[in-house]
Amino acid sequence: MRATMELLMIAVLGGLSVLAQGVGAQERAAAPAAEVVRSGNWSMTLPLGLQAASAYIPDDNPMSDERIALGKLLYFDPRLSKDNTVSCASCHNPFHGFADPHPRSAGIGGKLGGRNSPTVINRLFSSEQFWDGRAKDLEEQAHGPLINPVEMGMPSHDVVVQHVKAVKGYAPWFKKAFGDDQISMKRIAQAIAAYERTVVSGNSPYDRYQAGDKDAMSASAVRGLALFNGKANCKACHTGFNFTDETYQNIGVGMHAPKPDAGRFEQTKKEEDRGKFKTPTLRNIAQTAPYMHDGSEHTLLEVVEFYNKGGIPNPQLSKEIKPLNLTDQEKQDLVACLESLTGEVNNTAPPESLPK
Repeated sequence: MRATMELLMIAVLGGLSVLAQGVGAQERAAAPAAEVVRSGNWSMTLPLGLQAASAYIPDDNPMSDERIALGKLLYFDPRLSKDNTVSCASCHNPFHGFADPHPRSAGIGGKLGGRNSPTVINRLFSSEQFWDGRAKDLEEQAHGPLINPVEMGMPSHDVVVQHVKAVKGYAPWFKKAFGDDQISMKRIAQAIAAYERTVVSGNSPYDRYQAGDKDAMSASAVRGLALFNGKANCKACHTGFNFTDETYQNIGVGMHAPKPDAGRFEQTKKEEDRGKFKTPTLRNIAQTAPYMHDGSEHTLLEVVEFYNKGGIPNPQLSKEIKPLNLTDQEKQDLVACLESLTGEVNNTAPPESLPK
């Protein structure tokens, strides 16, 4: 059940416009309006194109400016790792679309994880987290990397709490965020999750094009949008305003590796889920290379080529994955469309200093 929130929509275009639903479509609809998401006394105006009704904020972790500010400090603080070298931002880097420019992220001592780090952008609109959905929400997700031996490497969550308590400057921040200066793992995770929910992206060329500015996208990107919605069938999984159906799909990546990653199967133990991974958002996709859960595709053109050949055959391959027979020009147009999804991202600047 979606958490209870008060939602308020506000028009910013001075009226309603008419836009095409996909290139060449006959149906018309009102242009998207900027919206405001509210949680208690807190509110945030979303960039153009995002939908407040799809926001997910748990009832037991209402948003506040103080909680977000604390979470941002914790997100960027490497002292939450065993050797004081790795923070959340190390693998979910704001300068790389809140993702990692390397196929696999390096944790403490240079140890490499098994998967590419997915972006934090627009996780406000998602409950389940990780490529395999093993965390029910951002709060639960925040617990994992801290004690993962190849990520931040803390021996236990109790030790994480001890490290934060040892920084005397954190106590006032917790008091502002939670009403008293008690520091617990639950509160640490809640604060980090609150900050991450403010990292949203919209108002891209695509959004402005949909809102009526027909010069916002290049001719190549417009042709690519038609392919996205049609011949290339990208919209089968990358659907909606956030370009993801939030489900899990097998496209064949890594299925023939010496040690295949079972993906969603490890959580459900259902054979049909073997090799399935969560459909990522395409928002700001041009900034988050490399791609796929294993970082095996280095450019957007490589990703298009992968789908054009019909993925990698295996018994659990999604029924939506088929050879596309795209021309070279169509491939370039599809890449241009994907690049048009790069928008304005909220709350990206690292803190000027950390508590002492």
